[in-house]
Amino acid sequence: MQIALVGAGAIGGSIAASLNRSGHDVELAARGEHLAAIRESGIRLTGAWGTHTALVTANETLTRRPELALVCTKAQDARSAIEANREFLTGLPVVIVQNGLEALATARAALPDADWIGGLALYAASYLSAGEITVTTSGPTLLGSGDGPPTAATVAAAGVLAESVPAQAISNFTGAQWSKLIVNQVNAMPAITGLSVQETIANAELRAIITAGMREAVRVGRASGVRFEKVQGLSSAMLRVFTSVPATLAEQLPLLMARRMGDTPNPGSTLQSIRRGQLTEVDYLNGAVVAEAAAAGVNAPINAALTEMVHGVEASHHFMTPGAVARAVDLAAEKRG
Repeated sequence: MQIALVGAGAIGGSIAASLNRSGHDVELAARGEHLAAIRESGIRLTGAWGTHTALVTANETLTRRPELALVCTKAQDARSAIEANREFLTGLPVVIVQNGLEALATARAALPDADWIGGLALYAASYLSAGEITVTTSGPTLLGSGDGPPTAATVAAAGVLAESVPAQAISNFTGAQWSKLIVNQVNAMPAITGLSVQETIANAELRAIITAGMREAVRVGRASGVRFEKVQGLSSAMLRVFTSVPATLAEQLPLLMARRMGDTPNPGSTLQSIRRGQLTEVDYLNGAVVAEAAAAGVNAPINAALTEMVHGVEASHHFMTPGAVARAVDLAAEKRG
């Protein structure tokens, strides 16, 4: 099958290499030194999904019309990437695999004449260097199309992907996006401190802030009328308990998440962007919680502080110590409280 991927970072690259290994004809739209490396020697995939070198067609934009396409850029790059490849995406089933809450709305606004399908990657992958990607923790990619059951196109796309990577079509994709947003609460702290996800959760000061941010995000979701879907063990009932028990007991959830990641350091997608000198998608993660809180008439001071700190690291290129992070969060909470 001819499959196109727009965006060849950790997520797009790992999916592309796996599709190539299964025999699909893959074209990638990539940029810069990553594009040059892929053209020269392919994508080198290692880690939990095995080892494979994928020799694929790669260009700055797509050059042919595929049968199925995936958009795997960072959230802030989605609209421009879709518009740049409009000619070859129009009229197709297109899976947009992104964090945050806005992926489907952004895609449909940028290109109404495509059959858009939402995708959530529940595995962890890291961009090691140009042309080299590793999967650090295995997991599925969930596909859906809104609040209801999956469409026929969604089920078909999930079937194609499932031949190469763990994938499934689900109902209540909106609720799954919110549950993944809670999972993604662990991404900001590595970007702020330069530590891995596991290291930030192991630190008592940082773990308390991560837990508080997660609990705040769940409360915002509830205030927004969200029905959380089960994702990586997070169910609506479990999250209700998570927000009602004492804070120290709630810290068991991020500790469990860290154990599930294993021993391979997971930098999180936000720190990976920082390391490459790129803008992060924090406005679509912690920033999304802040925006949804404002719409629901509630406050989200912890997520607002984390968003500000990530932007501070983007601008200064200097990481913060755990103590400095704790002081900044306390100060932000006092100002907003």
